[in-house]
Amino acid sequence: MKDFAALFTALDQTTSTNAKVAALAAYFETAAPQDKLWTIALLSGRRPKRILTTTRLREWAAEVAGIPLWLFEEAYPVVGDLAETIALVLPEPTRANDPRGLADWIETLRTLPGVQEAERKSTVLAAWATLGPVERFLFNKLLTGGFRMGVSQKLMTRALSKATGIDEPVLAHRLMGGWTPEATSFDALVIAPEAGEDLSRPYPFCLAYQLDGGPGEIGPITDWAAEWKWDGIRGQIIVRGGQLFTWSRGEELITDRFPEFAPLASALPDGTVLDGEIVAWAAAGTGAQAAPAQGELNLGDLPPPTEASAIAPVPGLPGAPLPFSQLQRRIGRKSVPKKLLAEAPARFLAYDLLERNGTDMRDTAYATRRAALDALIAALPQTVPLSTSPLVDSGDWDALTATRATARAVRAEGLMLKRRDAPYRDGRKKGDWWKWKLDPLSIDAVMVYAQSGHGRRANLFTDFTFAVPDDTGALVPFTKAYSGLTDKEFREITAWVKKNTLQRFGPVRQVPPELVFEIAFEGIQRSPRHKSGIALRFPRMARWRMDKPVAEANTLADLEALLTSYGS
Repeated sequence: MKDFAALFTALDQTTSTNAKVAALAAYFETAAPQDKLWTIALLSGRRPKRILTTTRLREWAAEVAGIPLWLFEEAYPVVGDLAETIALVLPEPTRANDPRGLADWIETLRTLPGVQEAERKSTVLAAWATLGPVERFLFNKLLTGGFRMGVSQKLMTRALSKATGIDEPVLAHRLMGGWTPEATSFDALVIAPEAGEDLSRPYPFCLAYQLDGGPGEIGPITDWAAEWKWDGIRGQIIVRGGQLFTWSRGEELITDRFPEFAPLASALPDGTVLDGEIVAWAAAGTGAQAAPAQGELNLGDLPPPTEASAIAPVPGLPGAPLPFSQLQRRIGRKSVPKKLLAEAPARFLAYDLLERNGTDMRDTAYATRRAALDALIAALPQTVPLSTSPLVDSGDWDALTATRATARAVRAEGLMLKRRDAPYRDGRKKGDWWKWKLDPLSIDAVMVYAQSGHGRRANLFTDFTFAVPDDTGALVPFTKAYSGLTDKEFREITAWVKKNTLQRFGPVRQVPPELVFEIAFEGIQRSPRHKSGIALRFPRMARWRMDKPVAEANTLADLEALLTSYGS
C-alpha cells in the first residue's frame, strides 16, 4: 500500500497535468502487476462495493480513538469526508507497517462480507493499527466504496501509454467493456490481449463541448452537419460473433434491459458497431402530450396548456420520442415486464458507424462514416427498432438557429454540430463536436432548508431545498439544488443561515422564507414522491435574486403550467 499511497500523495499535491502524468507513468513502470491492474480499475470507476456500513465504521473509529460517538459525529461534517475523519481521529499506529500492496489489501477486504462481524471488526482495527496516515485514509476509502483520486481516465490512459509505449487510442479501447480485476491480469488486459477475447467490448465514446457563443464563430455552415440532441441514453449497439450487445456510455452492459433490440443481431452485418441514443419511442398516431415549439421560456408569455393529442411525427422518422421519464422507468431494472415494454418501447437512433464488417471506421471522416451508416440502415427491414438520427439541413446559421428554437417540439434538447471531416475520437476534443443546447427552463423559488456541503465545502451551506406557494399561500417544497453559485455567494448565504436558523433536523436547518433564487432546469415531470407532485431534471441555481422579494416568486400554479406545456 506504500507505493499506492506515495502515488496518491504525488497526485494530490499538484494541479499540473504533466506532473500527474509523470507520477502515474513512474508508478505503472515499477508497481506490482496486480497493483497496477487495481489502480487502473479504481481510476476507471471500477471501485469495490461498500463492504461495511458507515454506522459501524463511525462507532469503531470513535471507540479506537477513545472519544464519544457524538464528538466524532460533530467532527464528521466539519471535515466533510468520512474516510478522512476516521484517519484524523485515530491514534498513531501501534504496530510495524504492514508491507502488503494494494491488491493484497483489496483481497483482504473482499473476504469481509463472508465472515462474522467480530472478525470484520478485528480485521479493520488491525489495519488501522498498522497503516500510516495516508494508507489509512486510502484503506478507509476502499472500505466505504467512495474512492476518487482526481484523475480522469483519459489522463490515466496517457500515463499508461507513456509507461508501456502502447498508443493511447489502442489502450483506451482495451480498457473499455465489462472487465474486472478479478477476472483478468495486467498483461492480458493491457500488454497482449488475445484477439477476439471480448466480442462485446465497446469503443470509447466521442464527447462534445457545449457551444456557448453563436455558431458563426466555428466557421462556415458548409463545414458542419447538424442533428437533434435527443434526450435519452447514449449507447453503442455491437454485433459480433452473431451476438448483440448494448452498452451505455457509463460502460454498463444493458442488453437484457432492451430486449426489443434482439432482432438486430441477425438484421445487422457481423462486425457492426453503432453509436447513438436509446429513446423511448411511440409509433405515429399514438396518443401523447405534445410539446410546444418554443425555445426560451418566459413565464409572462407562457403559452396556453396544450391538449393531449397524437404525437407529431419527426421528419424522417416513423413516429416520435416519448418523454425521458418513460425511459427512466426502465433504467435500473434487470428485466423489463411486458406491460412496461408496451408502455415505453425503445428505439435506437444511430448517428455514427464505428465498425463496419469488423473494420474500425473511427479514423475516417464523419461524412464518410455517416454515408456508410445511412446506406447500412436503409437496407434494413422497416420493422426493426433502429433508425438513423436525421440530419437537420439549413442553408445558413440564422436558419439553423430558428430550427434549434423548435427543439422541444420534437422532445430534443437542442442540436449537435459535427465537423464533416472529423474522425471519431475518444473523449473530448474542442472543435470537432459541439452540443448546442436550448437555454434551460427556469423559475424563481424560495429557499426553506439548508444543509452543509462536502469536501472543501464542508464548512459552507451549499445544499438547499426550495419551495413555491400554493393557491392558499402555503409554501410547498419541490426541488433541491446545490450548484450554480460562487464560493463568495455560498459564504454570504452560510453566514445568513447561521444567523437565521429556525430549527435543526440533524444536519438540515430550517430558515425563514426570505431568500429568492432562480432555479434553472432541463425538464419537468409529474412525481408522486414529492409533496408538490412535481420533479425537475438537473436543477441548479442560476442566480441569487437579491432584487426580488418573496411575494414576486413564482407559484405552484406556474409549475403546473410548465408541466402542462413542457412536461411529461
